[in-house]
Amino acid sequence: MALVSMKEMLSDALAGGYAIGQFNLINLEFTEAILTAAQESESPVILGVSEAYIPYMGGLPCITGIVRSLMEYDRITVPVALHLDHGSTDEICRLALKAGFTSVMIDASHAPLDRNIEITKSVVKAAHARGATVEAELGRITGREDDLVIEDKDGQYAVPAECLRLARETGIDCLAPALGSVHGPYRGQPRLGFERMAEIRDLTGLPLVLHGGSGLPENEIVQAIKLGTSKINVNTDNQAAFTEAVRQYLQDHPRTYDPREYLIPAKKAIKESVQLKMNLFGSSGKAGGSKRWEK
Repeated sequence: MALVSMKEMLSDALAGGYAIGQFNLINLEFTEAILTAAQESESPVILGVSEAYIPYMGGLPCITGIVRSLMEYDRITVPVALHLDHGSTDEICRLALKAGFTSVMIDASHAPLDRNIEITKSVVKAAHARGATVEAELGRITGREDDLVIEDKDGQYAVPAECLRLARETGIDCLAPALGSVHGPYRGQPRLGFERMAEIRDLTGLPLVLHGGSGLPENEIVQAIKLGTSKINVNTDNQAAFTEAVRQYLQDHPRTYDPREYLIPAKKAIKESVQLKMNLFGSSGKAGGSKRWEK
């Protein structure tokens, strides 16, 4: 199956009361583990790539090539979207689209609203011309994920009226409003703004995106899905599972030197971590009728 955009999968998730997981790619092992987890769970999946990992993985065309080759080699038939996570500029979003990404996030949340709208409109025009989807952000989602670091104690929550304006004037396909989640590990008990989440969903009519899905209590994730969250980003939990598996294997087998010996159990750990999230999000078994999602 060819790579698809997020549009149909998120529309179906919103109508069906479940969410699709975005799981970030870091290397070959992460990519194959996430794809096989989706195939075995019969779940649509979004593969996320942050800017920090573009050079680490050999550039945008290389990333697209890895994904497409593994999809063919492992006979992946579930819907798969390839998404640029937190694209910081119009240029990087266009480069991702040119390389074959089927979805991009333009994060101009640091700019004033008028400028955010201007940048986002430009990206939407370029993406929609290629049949790709666009995610935008409003408010400030703090914390650290990969090399993205945002420490800002003020103005974290998105303003519903501004979300409505951003949605109407840009034509975005989904929205990531800042509502109390953070990138990376949580410090203390997270508090999501559920009332504001519901208000933004009702005003915009868009599928909402929850960043910082690692470490959130399950009941809060379930509540967010009920209120219109249709895409949930997960990275830290998978990184932790991978690293712990490698650490444990090397501790138990100190004389090993073949990387496959510790990377195979690490890959299995990622797959199990992803499948747990897919079950929690309710996307397992939802890949039926996927032919209509092809570009």
